[in-house]
Amino acid sequence: MKKTACRNAFYAQSGGVTAVINATAAGVIETARAHKSRIGKVYAGRNGIIGALTEDLIDTSRESARAIAALKHTPAGAFGSCRYKLKGLDENRAQYQRLIDVFRAHDIGYFFYNGGNDSADTCLKVSQIAQRLGYPLAALHLPKTVDNDLAVTDNCPGFGSVAKYVATSMREAAFDVASMARTSTKVFVLEVMGRHAGWITAAVGMAEDAGTPIPLVLLFPEIAFDETKFLAAVDDRVKRFGYCCIGVSEGVKNAQGRLMAEAGTQDAFGHAQLGGAGPLIAKLVNDRFGYKYHWAVADYLQRAARHLASKTDVAHAYAVGKAAVLFALAGHHGVMTAIERTSDKPYRWKIAIAPLDKVANVEKMLPRDYITKDGFGITAKARGYLAPLIRGEDFPPFRDGLPQYIRLKNVAVPKKLATGFVI
Repeated sequence: MKKTACRNAFYAQSGGVTAVINATAAGVIETARAHKSRIGKVYAGRNGIIGALTEDLIDTSRESARAIAALKHTPAGAFGSCRYKLKGLDENRAQYQRLIDVFRAHDIGYFFYNGGNDSADTCLKVSQIAQRLGYPLAALHLPKTVDNDLAVTDNCPGFGSVAKYVATSMREAAFDVASMARTSTKVFVLEVMGRHAGWITAAVGMAEDAGTPIPLVLLFPEIAFDETKFLAAVDDRVKRFGYCCIGVSEGVKNAQGRLMAEAGTQDAFGHAQLGGAGPLIAKLVNDRFGYKYHWAVADYLQRAARHLASKTDVAHAYAVGKAAVLFALAGHHGVMTAIERTSDKPYRWKIAIAPLDKVANVEKMLPRDYITKDGFGITAKARGYLAPLIRGEDFPPFRDGLPQYIRLKNVAVPKKLATGFVI
């Protein structure tokens, strides 16, 4: 791609937010500010790609260096995110033409889209339409998803912190249940995210180790639910240890491959809306054995818990944002900034380039050899993969006992196009 002098950049956040996605934003903005001769301003899309379509842009240059730095320890999406999937290039060309019109009006030469699988697909399509229309645009995807299911990259920013949170939560809950099991609760169920891939469920398994034994049963999306085997495993643990803890993925499936907790509705991306695998599993155990139980759904708590973020995850998140700017300035486009693991012990990594056509619409599932033979636990290989990702603490500043997070001014950029666009 031909290099051009000093053009503006567009950055947007897409899909479910995480505890560290704003660290990626900081990586983009701070790196762009360090290259003022090549990048003018960084405009953020208010509520993701919708901000581009509606020409609702945020001028990040109106934020102080201190405010941008504070994004590194602030959870959620500082500019707003969205679940909005662009249709195919031939299905709705008007959407893509609108994007190019907005980019042209604001002299945007760099497109940084921060999200998961659907966002990778969007970024690829934007890159393709820009080339087709002859508009010079470096479109790069920045990985983000707590599900950890993006292809090519070793792991996804956001996952390590969720993994740390759910493992910690299960360990702490297990101590609680063990204290009360003689006369009260004997079964505790924790439902975690993971529609198709069981990476977060595997992370729950890190709650237990040689020094902290826990009678644990894990239910993965990759392993078809076998009610008889499951109930036998739970009963065995309760009889031997006095209690049992269960980690279940929201996407656990029955023998027919149907989501057990499917509510019958869909989200904006067309994915099945899930209705609570945790309480379903807890009731099943209670109906069969009569054991007193409690269940919890980690839900938004697991992805918003910046107070317990993984230091490794924060470093990954910032690095993919910084690298995206540097790769774009070097002439790369239609690619994703991927994390490449170069060593397990000690853990070492670097940022690599992944072609978007190898990432978009590809889901990376939890390998079978990460799951124990009985289907209810994780192997040593899984532990070797997960351990570095949850390592290290990176606490936000606290005041009066509570974490202090930044809310940006998010000053709007004046619109230049005469016509609007209906979403």
